[in-house]
Amino acid sequence: MSLSNKCNSVTFSCTLEGMTAPGTPLGSPESSAPDTPALDQALAHERQYHDLCRAALAEMVEGAQEHVITGEHVAASGADAEVLGYQLRSRAKEMRELPDAPLFFGRLDFATEAPEAGGHRGQRYHVGRLRITEHPSAPPLVVDWRAPVSRAFYQAGARDPQGVAVRRRFGWAPGSAGDSADLTGLEDEHLIAGDVPGGVAEPEATAAPRSRILTGEIERPRVGPMRDIAATIQPEQDDLVRAALAESVCVQGAPGTGKTAVGLHRAAYLLYTHPQRIRRSGLLILGPNRTFLRYIAEVLPALGETGVRQSTVRDEIARQPVRAVDGPAAAVVKHDARMAEVLRRALYARVRPGDAESLAVPDGSYRWRVPAGDLDRIVADVRAEEPPYETGRERVRTRAVRHIQEQAERRAGPVSNTWLQKVSRARPVSAFVDAVWPKARPEEVLAELLGDGDVLASAADGVLGEAEQRAIGWDRPPRSYKSAKWSDADLVLLDELAGLIERPAGYGHIVVDEAQDLSPMECRAIARRADFGSLTVLGDLAQGTTPWAARDWPALLGHLGKPDTPVTPLTTGFRVPQAIVTLANRLLDGLGVDVPPARSLRGDGELAVRRVRDVAAATVDAVRGALAHEGSVGVIAADAAVPGVRAALVAAGVEAAGPDELGARVTVVPASVAKGLEYDHVVAVEPADIVAAEERGAHRLYVVVTRAVSRLDVVCGRAVPWAEAAWAA
Repeated sequence: MSLSNKCNSVTFSCTLEGMTAPGTPLGSPESSAPDTPALDQALAHERQYHDLCRAALAEMVEGAQEHVITGEHVAASGADAEVLGYQLRSRAKEMRELPDAPLFFGRLDFATEAPEAGGHRGQRYHVGRLRITEHPSAPPLVVDWRAPVSRAFYQAGARDPQGVAVRRRFGWAPGSAGDSADLTGLEDEHLIAGDVPGGVAEPEATAAPRSRILTGEIERPRVGPMRDIAATIQPEQDDLVRAALAESVCVQGAPGTGKTAVGLHRAAYLLYTHPQRIRRSGLLILGPNRTFLRYIAEVLPALGETGVRQSTVRDEIARQPVRAVDGPAAAVVKHDARMAEVLRRALYARVRPGDAESLAVPDGSYRWRVPAGDLDRIVADVRAEEPPYETGRERVRTRAVRHIQEQAERRAGPVSNTWLQKVSRARPVSAFVDAVWPKARPEEVLAELLGDGDVLASAADGVLGEAEQRAIGWDRPPRSYKSAKWSDADLVLLDELAGLIERPAGYGHIVVDEAQDLSPMECRAIARRADFGSLTVLGDLAQGTTPWAARDWPALLGHLGKPDTPVTPLTTGFRVPQAIVTLANRLLDGLGVDVPPARSLRGDGELAVRRVRDVAAATVDAVRGALAHEGSVGVIAADAAVPGVRAALVAAGVEAAGPDELGARVTVVPASVAKGLEYDHVVAVEPADIVAAEERGAHRLYVVVTRAVSRLDVVCGRAVPWAEAAWAA
């Protein structure tokens, strides 16, 4: 007898509504005390099934290790054996490193008479973070959330059941390591009318997640690193996650809409769907800073994917250590897209077609000669083809040698490859190539450009104004490029030059988070690595805080080399409550960006604006008040104020960690690194200081106030005219 025929509910045909102790939150240990035998029986059955899955997973892990041992004795060529061994060892390592967690979070029961169910009619599937089976050829005990059949778990609804009769969600105790006893609740949602008592399917959810388990998981207090959202993906998020590999995706996501999670789950989906292609060419996750990368680092391993490179743009292009700091004017010019043309001119100014002299190459007692005019034409033709600089050098060499080869074959017939290699390496040929198309190092070219006013004026003529040239030129050039001190912005220019000289290896897919803060030149660095791959671009124009932050998406996507990428807005917030979203929408009016206002599916949340004389004391009081609630506390202040804030908390006996110490109860965070992070309770310290600290301080304040997912305290010692209306409303 099915559980759905034993109970009724307004929202679900069978839920924990009326089956748990009154007021007991779903997913908590207390919810394991059922009020009906039917629920007790269902939970017992699912716990037994989870034990079966756990045993099967243990066998899979042991089997993966056995395959490594067996594979060492497989007869194969040296190269094949090495590849096979690497694959088997990698698989075994991935299986051993799987985090302890519940093995499934949902179940799909397909109707027996629904044609749209196809080959799944009458079948039942448990959905989890990875596929679990007792034997490779046996039906899975758990299907991977990325499998095609699992899509119905996220997309099916009463209007389009997709053949699903019942969708079941499981409630697990917070922080569960996968003990079956931690399965504390379940809900069944009946999607096909014939399977619902009374014959009427429930209406489609339009305003909020109606599952208490789903809502509880979304709103669960968050301490420590970011979690995956495989159990809570919403239909519009699922569409983005499952976009084809060849498609680039751009997400304009309001705070709390899950754009970062969408990008990470899309990466996991592509690795699952195209394992060989992606692993061969690589997948790269780019975040704004290392603190953010540490925050998201556990998401992909939790989904069964390891070995994915997670980096920052700066780390990807770091050819040299940073030992200099640019002034604001110089940094803005160096990040401008016009610098690409200046650098191209500076590099190719080294090519000198008219400098060629006639070439004479000794060959025994004979000398092969190439007239200067022919050599000039070779150089000019190659230059007109605009190949990468190093490729151009080799083309010049190859064509000069071909000219000699043609003479030799007319005189004595075909020549050997050995002869061609000898002529190609001949000293006169190398001297000719070096004279007309000299070798170039990025550091050497840039040092000459920034250190020589005449060279800069020539390369920047008609591109940069005189004031802009003065801003980026070095007052005291180093003796050579080897002793130059490079700035952050110089790294971007060096990467541009390196890309002009020789194309870098690309990735099959790149996920770019907080993309709105990228400069045009940083975008070009990413585009070079995605020439033959696709991008997932994530960001929020309202959160752009760099001087060169994007004002619109089309321009930025053009710099990324994907100008035709559609922009998908995510405006429904699942984590940030309505009180804070309403405040953020009021602040939007002063940011000068065209983004749609957000809405929240959470009607809760607390917002308090404290106008005080003693900011330090009020901050301590706010933190103590926050500690009375469950969850993490982020104290966010202007960068310069962070030491004082932390000292005040320590003096008051409140232990406060830095932003890199994940899992701390109270964290003091510089405003400049808060982007992308989340805290249950945020104390925003002195907004006036945050706004005044940088050119786009208003955008930075918008970022700060949207880091809270439950409660926000704003501690104001001074007025912020631009935001006063928002505080007062």
